[in-house]
Amino acid sequence: MSALFTPFILKDVTLRNRIAVPPMCQYQANDGFVNEWHQVHYAGIARGGAGLVIVEATAVSPEGRITPGCTGLWNDAQVEGMANIATHIKAAGAVPGIQIGHAGRKASANRPWEGDDHIPSDAPYGWDTIAPSAIPFGHHLPKTPKEMTLDDIARVKADFVAAAKRALAAGFEWLELHFAHGYLGQSFFSSHSNQRTDGYGGDFAGRSRFLLETLEAVREVWPENLPLTARFGVLEYDGKDEQTLAESIELVRQMRARGLDMLSVSVGFTIAETNIPWGPAFLGDIAKRVRNEAGLPVASAWGFDGPQLAENAVAGEQLDLVMVGRAHLADPHYPLQAAKELGVEKPTWVLPAPYAHWLERYKMAR
Repeated sequence: MSALFTPFILKDVTLRNRIAVPPMCQYQANDGFVNEWHQVHYAGIARGGAGLVIVEATAVSPEGRITPGCTGLWNDAQVEGMANIATHIKAAGAVPGIQIGHAGRKASANRPWEGDDHIPSDAPYGWDTIAPSAIPFGHHLPKTPKEMTLDDIARVKADFVAAAKRALAAGFEWLELHFAHGYLGQSFFSSHSNQRTDGYGGDFAGRSRFLLETLEAVREVWPENLPLTARFGVLEYDGKDEQTLAESIELVRQMRARGLDMLSVSVGFTIAETNIPWGPAFLGDIAKRVRNEAGLPVASAWGFDGPQLAENAVAGEQLDLVMVGRAHLADPHYPLQAAKELGVEKPTWVLPAPYAHWLERYKMAR
């Protein structure tokens, strides 16, 4: 029996297999509202057989968008479109999930194919950015953010809570907090971007405080029987990897104690100049260490697209879920192809019944 095609249970949610579609920004929204593109995109991927489909990074406030084309859940009017997406994902047999976040100093950027650089604050569709400290990311994102006041911090935490409530109202059954990739949560934790001298900066406890308080606040409104997860960069590849990883694992332990159910292991991306060892499954051993030392299930989305790599990651207890992104864009029926490659004798149960019926009937006719 393939480990990749065994069910996965977390709280009251059961995934039909260990294949998940991670958040992949489409940059097609208007004022945070999803449209026909999003409906077709998510329904198409969900029917392919993945156990979990997580909707792209969705901003908790207008200022929290990465680009003007990012989705949002900062007002009640945005719930209806998201509810349609959740319904379509569930109708296709997958569990509907969503990632909510705030882009921090990386916000107010052009879409990747339009430059991927900062939009000036005084330009159409541009806005001011905020961050723990007034330190720009640099490189293609030179805008200096405003250092957040305590009122700003309280407001953003409240925005996360409100967005989580709307995600629940829309019918999502899996919530992921985006604490990775140099966005606001990650930038609070990293000493590269957080040089505050108050209770939200300085030592490990101060740099962890925003993430832990936000998690606690969301946990209070997100049902205990549904998974609350986070994506978090446990390494920066900045020459201080062992120290960063040790601190990250301790933070994840504290997150678990406050109600975190699973972690998607990623890279920090808080600084532009790094030495990331890109390659197939390069975070596999790191994820396993987080899994064992922090004591909670883990996933990852970097370089596990190959079916045998994905199988080995689950069978070898590196990952509990494999996040497969770009391969799903190339082929929404990736799970079926993976099942064939792994020699699963009857993989048709991966698919919706009508698809399975016709594929089996065609095979018999041949």
